[in-house]
Amino acid sequence: MSRSGKVAVIGAGFYGSTTALRLAEYDIFETVVLTDVLDGKAEGLALDMNQSRWIEGFETKIVGQTTGIDGTGYEAIAGSEIVIITAGMPRKPGMSRMDLIETNAKIMRGVAENIAKYAPNCVIINVANPLDEMTALAQIVSEFPYNRVIGQAGMLDTARFSHFVAEELQVPVSSVTTLTLGSHGDTMVPVASACSVDGKPLSEILSQEKIDELVERTRNGGAEIVALLKTGSAYYAPSAAAARMARAVHEDSGKVMPVCAWVDGEYGLSGAYLGVEAEIGNTGIKKVVETPLTDSEKALLAEAYVAVKAKQADVQAL
Repeated sequence: MSRSGKVAVIGAGFYGSTTALRLAEYDIFETVVLTDVLDGKAEGLALDMNQSRWIEGFETKIVGQTTGIDGTGYEAIAGSEIVIITAGMPRKPGMSRMDLIETNAKIMRGVAENIAKYAPNCVIINVANPLDEMTALAQIVSEFPYNRVIGQAGMLDTARFSHFVAEELQVPVSSVTTLTLGSHGDTMVPVASACSVDGKPLSEILSQEKIDELVERTRNGGAEIVALLKTGSAYYAPSAAAARMARAVHEDSGKVMPVCAWVDGEYGLSGAYLGVEAEIGNTGIKKVVETPLTDSEKALLAEAYVAVKAKQADVQAL
């Protein structure tokens, strides 16, 4: 198998380390770099992951690197084609994603500055919460073109919605098609008109009441996991989503995915990061795809846009 390029993951918590291992096991990259501010953590995890290469049959090498708040150690990400930002405080039970904004904004500023310094040509995939606001801040600080800064949210929310539908109907998850747009939070817009099971519209299989129930569970999908775990938040499904996005960038696949992307006239909306479908490739966002929506879904997307744009305007001062 041919391997090429370097991808970096900033933050070696459960989310970051699981993402790094998924990327390595794809066996399509030459190197995966994992960084963390805790001394030795990234190096120890990288050593452990590398020792699994013979067992799992992949050759991609994982490099661990401790970084400092002064930027030391970030030279390890030099030349990365993709940098995934997982650094930040996770939610605790009872916390909303917005409760993290000030703390994670400070972390994001330092991370984005160092990405711009050491990997100026990369595509940034942000997963830090609050997702829409931190994605906007990463672009502001890095000064990268909008297309090269992407947020991971729609992939995860869509995966959760698909799981809940499959479990409700007791069908293979592969037979389920769902879609969520809007924000990663209260103004998430599950697109019921695009949802089906084995090609049959979901509205013909489930009552509107049941669909609304599954939609609400999807909106609260992260909080449900946080409440069960007591400490920490989800990372298996989120890391799978982030890794798939990175693979689409690396392979220049043009795959259409629901992501957090800059809108510039699509749906009549401009000037904000918003959950939409987009073609993903080696330049990041190749094109935002305007998914056909019902009038009510368009209205909900517009509401989400107004909410996230207002919050993103405030984040520059943090």
